[in-house]
Amino acid sequence: MSEMSETFKKIGLFGIGVVALTQEKIEEFAKEMVEKGEMNREEGKKFVRDVLSEKDRQLKDLEDKISQKAKDVIEKSGVATKRDIEAIRKRIERLERGTL
Repeated sequence: MSEMSETFKKIGLFGIGVVALTQEKIEEFAKEMVEKGEMNREEGKKFVRDVLSEKDRQLKDLEDKISQKAKDVIEKSGVATKRDIEAIRKRIERLERGTL
């Protein structure tokens, strides 16, 4: 496990998810760690960058999961999607032109 993963684990970030943290809180935590001598300034800056990167990754993952769940619900509900309606519209146009 990487050093950063260990640090995340120590402060419970994997348990609650980084998504719940604000940049201000992340920077505040890093500043406290630097002041306590737990990490130097460069490590603090890297920590903030890494946590923000992890936050972005978690947000993207969450958005993807929500999007997939929404697609699954729509598919199961039998509701016509925009794509379905467009396909029907194009087919009607072809029928009206007699090219089908």
